Amino acid sequence: MRAVDIIIKKRDKQELTAHEIEWFIQGYTSGEIPDYQAAAWAMTVLLNGMSDDETTALTLAMARSGEMLDLSGAVEIAVDKHSTGGVGDKTTLVVAPLVAACGLPVGKMSGRGLGFSGGTLDKLESICGFRADLTTEQFLRQMADIGVVVCGQTADLAPADGKLYALRDVTGTVQSIPLIASSIMSKKIAAGAQAIVLDVKVGCGAFMKTLPEAEQLARLMVEIARKTGRKAVAYLSDMNQPLGKAVGNALELREAIDTLQCRGPKDFEEHCLEIASRMMVVGKQSPSMDKACLTVEQTLRNGQAWEKFLAWIAAQGGDVQMVIDPQKLPTSAIQRQILAPQTGYLHQVHAEKVGLAAVLLGAGRAKKGDPIDYGVGIEVLGKVGQMVQKGEPLFIVHANDEQTLHQAQEMLLEAIVIKENPVEPLPHFYGVIE
Repeated sequence: MRAVDIIIKKRDKQELTAHEIEWFIQGYTSGEIPDYQAAAWAMTVLLNGMSDDETTALTLAMARSGEMLDLSGAVEIAVDKHSTGGVGDKTTLVVAPLVAACGLPVGKMSGRGLGFSGGTLDKLESICGFRADLTTEQFLRQMADIGVVVCGQTADLAPADGKLYALRDVTGTVQSIPLIASSIMSKKIAAGAQAIVLDVKVGCGAFMKTLPEAEQLARLMVEIARKTGRKAVAYLSDMNQPLGKAVGNALELREAIDTLQCRGPKDFEEHCLEIASRMMVVGKQSPSMDKACLTVEQTLRNGQAWEKFLAWIAAQGGDVQMVIDPQKLPTSAIQRQILAPQTGYLHQVHAEKVGLAAVLLGAGRAKKGDPIDYGVGIEVLGKVGQMVQKGEPLFIVHANDEQTLHQAQEMLLEAIVIKENPVEPLPHFYGVIE
């Protein structure tokens, strides 16, 4: 078998066998197949697509390229949740301890932010001492003891995905839906999750800008799960405006803490309750969404989710006092309001522009390896459909220097559209794919 023959076959729009895909991925991971041939193959996939069977074979090949976790020795069933990334999406910080407090273990490998999409690990690392680099043994032990663990992907987990993603990033092939789906699902399968809830964001602040694109990706990931003996459900959720109010690492952590203590933004709390309830159903802890919703909301209201959050942070070495007293979390030197330039109804709070403004302030990364300023960010005070008065605060910018504050202010004013006529609020979700 030769790599060039596989490239030509895909170039000519023929379907690759599982054996051919496995051979190609193994060869690329080991270094026998060079980057230039892998780049050519990735471009043929981008241009010609893959069948569901091909994408499933690619997912399994990447999952098998490294360590495959078996969680059965630690817990009876574990559930995972994945978001395709957005602005102000700190959902994992709430749903992981909430679901675990309901008796369903949550084990998750998370990432760091890149571009305007924030990373869960960056938010958690706002807490002094929090350890994201757990060994497999530590991961399994914490799953058994605490019932919730969120850490970074180890080098031994789906190494083919890490190598291929880095190549796609510099060869213009990131946008391929089969390659996106296999990248996400290979890590989930390698991490041992039997049940997965997928939060596929759609809109200007998401990777998938249109509903048909998001639906295609969601359906493909659900089908990969089915073909590999797992259960997955995908939500199509709005990302045309930021989720909740906080955008920025310590700010988002504070908002998650507020939500766990029942005083968070309504849209964010509703989002978390829905995702957590679905996790309970796919994890076979609840027979229906109605019953799951009752259990999840009660667990949030009675403080058990908050207690589980504290236990989780302590288990991974985080300074619990910073969580109990969020004033001890990183802060910025400057806080400044941005006021509404006119009276009217908010027609747009452009999520991507808000996210890019946060990156300008230092809350995100323009490229991998850039440092993060945990204390900076943006509070978004208005939602689409809301009426605002001229001079009313629309944003609070948290910055550490006047230059970046000014640049962010200009971008945030471009992010909003205010008109005289009323407009309907944006939906939380556009659909569910099972």
